[in-house]
Amino acid sequence: MALTGRTALIAALGALVVGFLLPGWYGLLAVEVPLLLAILYDLAAAAPVKQLRFTRTGDTSVRLGEQANVSLLVTNPSRRTLHAELRDAWPPSSWPTTATGTESRHTLTVPAGERRRLTTTLRPTRRGDRKPARTTVRSYGPLGLGARQGNHHIPWRLRVLPAFPSRKHLPAKLSRLRELDGRTSILTRGEGTEFDSLRPYVPGDDTRSIDWRATARQSTVAVRTWRPERDRRILIVLDTGRTSAGRVGDITRLDVHMDAALLLATLASRAGDHVDLLAYDRTPRARVTGRAGQQTLPALVDALAPLEPALLETDARGMATAALHAASQNSLIVLLTGIDRAPAEEGLLPVLPHLTQRHPVVVASVSDPRIEEMSRARGTIDAVYDAAAAARAKTERQETARRFEKYGATVVDASPSRLAPALADTYLALKSAGRL
Repeated sequence: MALTGRTALIAALGALVVGFLLPGWYGLLAVEVPLLLAILYDLAAAAPVKQLRFTRTGDTSVRLGEQANVSLLVTNPSRRTLHAELRDAWPPSSWPTTATGTESRHTLTVPAGERRRLTTTLRPTRRGDRKPARTTVRSYGPLGLGARQGNHHIPWRLRVLPAFPSRKHLPAKLSRLRELDGRTSILTRGEGTEFDSLRPYVPGDDTRSIDWRATARQSTVAVRTWRPERDRRILIVLDTGRTSAGRVGDITRLDVHMDAALLLATLASRAGDHVDLLAYDRTPRARVTGRAGQQTLPALVDALAPLEPALLETDARGMATAALHAASQNSLIVLLTGIDRAPAEEGLLPVLPHLTQRHPVVVASVSDPRIEEMSRARGTIDAVYDAAAAARAKTERQETARRFEKYGATVVDASPSRLAPALADTYLALKSAGRL
């Protein structure tokens, strides 16, 4: 049971009138007793809350930063008209911090035996699964003096997927891929290429590409063309350990690495390669295997959505073992991890040779743009000290990258906005050189 503001106002005015005009308790009872009876009538006439029936429909997934609509169908099976306020409660991260708080509140009137649909608009600010807490209904009587209130639990799950901002680079990368695939005049040859077709010789062509048998059967010199091999295997290993929780700008390193992984996976699947995913810190957090073509991106996005950094050191040896087990065939292993000096020396560097001896390896890491800003700072003593510290951090990072390359890995180290396209370019370069 709940009393409304109107009830409090009437009671206060009645007490004020009694105090001035009617002496004693008799006057007070003459005002308050009718009010109490009116409240009891209002409560009795209010539509019951417990009998209401609810059905949810709407979006089950949404990309981070976009809008989702979840509808609630309210059915009133009672014989009384429902006049109510309804709050459909969701976690705070279901809306931006600038939200007014009214997004989950609704006012509705449902006649007896009818139903109404309410829609709650969500704009999640974090990845993962969002579930409603409870639905609270306050049913008012016809006089608006009293109300019944109750809670209902109506299950639903909204999965908030990674934002994937680097998809804007996909058209340019696909254009470059079509060039490598022999769909334009730019053709390559290397260990990782296969025969595509014959064409007439053009001055400047490599004479080693001349097909002498075909030339003997026709009047012009024929040249073989080549295209990168398809059906190659790529394993993306995502480090979800402590270092992935560090923030670069407004997002975590893990989110930047996810974005780079999605662009690479989309590009590789369009190239006809098979892409698998392993997320690991001390145990596997997510796996995607056996997907190809258009199935690859949805599977990866769904697997990455609920991942959060684990605040513990990554077991680099366990991650390498899991990667070797997952990459049973010759594969390109892409490690999305940190290359900061201390964790790299104690973790990945000692086990890296076990990977590079069997597979081509790319180590990709996001750099902190704040370090670059600090290295250019001047003007004050504090700024000079900041610049010196930033220069030292950059030198240590570059030295660690050279050690990775010494063990045979290709290193991609770029800022948050450049990591995804830089990793895609590295993949295309390996394909062009015939190393994949």
